[in-house]
Amino acid sequence: MSPPHTVGGAIDPVPAGEPVTHMYVGTLSFDLLLGDVRSLKEKRSVVRPIVAELQRKYAVSAAEVDNLDLYRRAEIGIAAVSGDAAHLTDVLDRCERLVAGRPEVELLSVRRRFHGDHDD
Repeated sequence: MSPPHTVGGAIDPVPAGEPVTHMYVGTLSFDLLLGDVRSLKEKRSVVRPIVAELQRKYAVSAAEVDNLDLYRRAEIGIAAVSGDAAHLTDVLDRCERLVAGRPEVELLSVRRRFHGDHDD
């Protein structure tokens, strides 16, 4: 690997003549209301299969991230990385449709974040 080039004392992020690589990171946060759930054990039996299906079908990182002590609410977070912004957008869209289509939960809100090469 060649040493970093400097421009005006700062490191040039893409030295001249070197290929540009791209990395995009996308996240989704789902705020869910669970249906007929009366305990944290029942909550786990609803949330775990959703998390597992997201991981299996779309190769994303997924976990329950908030409202852990509330048995009728859940927040699931997912993250994915890709070199192609369009592919990442498609994966996030598919994940959102999967969660929205689950009859045992009501999707209250979704928060989407997309980070590209030029974000600081």
